[in-house]
Amino acid sequence: MKLKDLENKKVLILGVEKEGMASFKFLRKIFPNKILGLADQLPTIEKLKLTRKAKEIIKKDKRRKLYLGRNYLLALSQYDVILKAPGVPWKKISPYLNKKQKVTSQTEVFLENCPTPIIGVTGTKGKGTTVSLIYKILKQEGLKVRLIGNIGKPVLSFLSKASKTDVFVFEMSSHQLCHLKKSPPIAVFLNLYPAHLDYYKSFKEYKKSKENITLWQTKENYFIFNKDQKTLRELGKRTKAKKISFGLKTKNLDCYLEKGWIFYERERILKTNQIPLKGKFYFYNVMAAIAAAKLFKASTKKIRKTIKEFKPLPHRLEFVGKFKGIKFYNDSLATIPESVIFAIRALDGKVQTILLGGYEAKQNFETLIKEILKKNIKNLILFPPTGERIWQEILKRKSRLPKAFFVDNMKEAIKIAFAQTEKGKICLLSPACPSFGVFKNYKERGNLFKKFVKLYGQEKN
Repeated sequence: MKLKDLENKKVLILGVEKEGMASFKFLRKIFPNKILGLADQLPTIEKLKLTRKAKEIIKKDKRRKLYLGRNYLLALSQYDVILKAPGVPWKKISPYLNKKQKVTSQTEVFLENCPTPIIGVTGTKGKGTTVSLIYKILKQEGLKVRLIGNIGKPVLSFLSKASKTDVFVFEMSSHQLCHLKKSPPIAVFLNLYPAHLDYYKSFKEYKKSKENITLWQTKENYFIFNKDQKTLRELGKRTKAKKISFGLKTKNLDCYLEKGWIFYERERILKTNQIPLKGKFYFYNVMAAIAAAKLFKASTKKIRKTIKEFKPLPHRLEFVGKFKGIKFYNDSLATIPESVIFAIRALDGKVQTILLGGYEAKQNFETLIKEILKKNIKNLILFPPTGERIWQEILKRKSRLPKAFFVDNMKEAIKIAFAQTEKGKICLLSPACPSFGVFKNYKERGNLFKKFVKLYGQEKN
């Protein structure tokens, strides 16, 4: 949506957290005299998940209207344009909308009005690593590059100052892509697995949201995609953009693996053993980053140097250390079963103990359970509520079963991990589920894991 189209419209910002606050500050700067609505399910300004400074800005603004608490969605009918935060589900607001209203988002406003190149990156897993790699490579090239979206700051924090010399690397979640009618000029699609099924009605609906990263591209744009996945190959046939493919298994690729080297358009880029990230699944992230960087004519020398020096991001198969002869890995961001499978395989069959389970996101654990039994994982430390469901599924098998330990806090989990894991083996936090409930978020879960591992690791037996 163009900014000029908002000039004579009544605008409501729906969802007042970090992104909603960024929207409010941005619109207030452009429209100093406009009445702006703010709606959120939390009951008071004090309860909003904002900084003290942000709350003061809202309190002092005399041209804002607040709709807080249980009936906040009733305010929708009074506005022409709804600027929706990503975390507010469409299914929740649709009963309150009419055909004349326009629902938009920070993402759409940014894409419609930004004058500079944007690299949008999506996928069920690996977005953070990929955008970080692209950002670091382009920075090495001396470009004025900004990291935005899920991994960085809200996008509207940058729009008013964006210039044609900027390059934005935008991590795009399914929530940010949902109902979008505008795609970034460069779109990167890493992979697609079932996720967020507590938010979407079905995997089909989740998939449809993700596809918006390329479906609105033009023939002047670029679609960089994982050709190993059938769903992405099919999506590639539907986009108008120029296609750049990468993969490990399929043929006729632009970026590919051959004899221990990653190639881009027949040029050797770097050896796979120079990549400081455990597991073949990270090769996909590296390939996607190479393809995106090459569109900006990044030199192979600088690409190679950046990748070799890249440090894994926190909570993504992060090596915590070796304590009492046991190696500990923090993979708290593994919120789907496929990520746990990748982690088990990356750690070369040395995983003996896994901390598993968490928030109920309607995941299918069938394939993960087969992998756990196949790899003879001996100990499962299980968090509620899905830990119980996973164990009940395992009990249906006739094969040799691991030991199960049910916990509701990280302190107890780590005590059990030290008691049950043998020297020379690995204890892995890779939950296969979101963190909500027992923990605030994946960062708290991972940080508590590291805290108690180091605490009990230093104790004398």
